[in-house]
Amino acid sequence: MTGRFDVTETGLPGVLVLQRKPQVDERGWFERMHGTEDLAGVVGPRSIVQVNRTLTRTRATVRGMHYQVPPSAEAKIVSCLRGAIFDVAVDLRRDSPTFLRWHAEMVTAENSRSLFIPEGFAHGFQAVADDCEVLYFHTAAYDPAAERGVHPQDPRVAIAWPLPVEHLSERDASHPALAPEFDGIAL
Repeated sequence: MTGRFDVTETGLPGVLVLQRKPQVDERGWFERMHGTEDLAGVVGPRSIVQVNRTLTRTRATVRGMHYQVPPSAEAKIVSCLRGAIFDVAVDLRRDSPTFLRWHAEMVTAENSRSLFIPEGFAHGFQAVADDCEVLYFHTAAYDPAAERGVHPQDPRVAIAWPLPVEHLSERDASHPALAPEFDGIAL
């Protein structure tokens, strides 16, 4: 537990579930989305340098699987402000004991949950409701030269999406499956 957050480990080392603890009274509620001191044990010496927000209009849409390679590798904290997403992290770290394994969490506006995804992981999500609004905190700026992706239906990864995959962007649909010789990202 770290102040305004409970932190839970997942089956993938470094991927953490952050459970926000809203303060509720007769007026409504208040919850912290990020706090340098509260999350020092999670974020460590990294700084949040970019915050992005997306709206995904249609249920079953998949966004991802995205990552950046060093020196622009990034950690992310992903939260859902409206709707519900099936949020996925895939371990792409070279020599990791969980290489190519994935972990997913239902992250919703109601459950006050966020997913922390460290460097070396591909990230994506499927909207399981219409009009999903997602907020991302990034520890590195977007770098088009470092951007990479994995096709969300890559058979080597075999993500069990809760709904049939629909509405991929042209960019995400063009991400290749991992080549047999792909041995991970060196961090």
